Amino acid sequence: MHHNPLPRLDSASEIRERLLPLCRLRRGDLWIDSLRGHRVGCLDAADSHEVNEIMQRDCAQLAVHDPPYNLVAFKRQSLQEYLRWCRKWIRNSDTALRSDSSLYVWLGADQKNGFQPLPDFIIMMREMPFQPKSLVTVRNQRGYGTQKNWMAIRQELLYYVKGKPTFNVDAEYTDIPKILRGYYKDINGKSTENFERSRSETIRAGNVWVDVQQIFYRMEENVSGCYAQKPIKCLDRIIRASSDDGDLVIDFFAHSGSTLLASEISNRRCYTMDTDPVFAEIAIRRLEHFRETGRLGWQNGHPFEDELDIGNDTTSSGSIETET
Repeated sequence: MHHNPLPRLDSASEIRERLLPLCRLRRGDLWIDSLRGHRVGCLDAADSHEVNEIMQRDCAQLAVHDPPYNLVAFKRQSLQEYLRWCRKWIRNSDTALRSDSSLYVWLGADQKNGFQPLPDFIIMMREMPFQPKSLVTVRNQRGYGTQKNWMAIRQELLYYVKGKPTFNVDAEYTDIPKILRGYYKDINGKSTENFERSRSETIRAGNVWVDVQQIFYRMEENVSGCYAQKPIKCLDRIIRASSDDGDLVIDFFAHSGSTLLASEISNRRCYTMDTDPVFAEIAIRRLEHFRETGRLGWQNGHPFEDELDIGNDTTSSGSIETET
């Protein structure tokens, strides 16, 4: 069905109530993929027992988390409350990761509110058993603040490690394009510009990504209803750089299911969770939709469009475990 997007589900309570009966998971449930071993839980990242429930003594090579920036279970918190909550899921991530592993966290910086929560989160991370490696900036095509401020067109991605984990980006090649000219150097008495000195049109692995398309409704991978959806290209770059074929990737905030889908595409297993049954269901449906059609999303439709008027179809390729 075309031209039938969902509104933002974090602020559309009436729509969410209509979607809940279509969700196969309830709080405490775990869906296990019978084809590739992925797991999706309707679980709480801040609850160590529930994290143990999905991990079941497995350890991951890589964690990629996109937590709500300060909106937990649809309730805005004070900064200190938010940081207390972050400490819990960071510690749970530490337990779920190998001794040599990588942790990526998407986190916003609200320039209208002291750039929170980014700076205080970074300070909090100094207490944790992770070492900072980089702050990646991902460029958006659209932004805000054009009238009385510089337009905000970036997303922040924090990169931490434990031990000496895998990093697979080739030192000589990425698909990040060269966009700046003018770096000159004398070679054999001739002044040459940076494009002249290299045949490649791309740059070495850098922490400014300008080649990633921001998701909007006309893109195939769009999942309407999911706010701040992360592009598959970003997740694919992270997963291929910081894990190996067949490794386990974890994402404690499933949302639109981008990490799950990128793991499927790159031949990794993924364990992901969300406290909201609707987003847990969206993640599962997105995986199933990709396997059935090869499509990354629903463009300007939505995952429930075939069932809103005809009832719940629970056909799936996985089994459901209910917490007792």
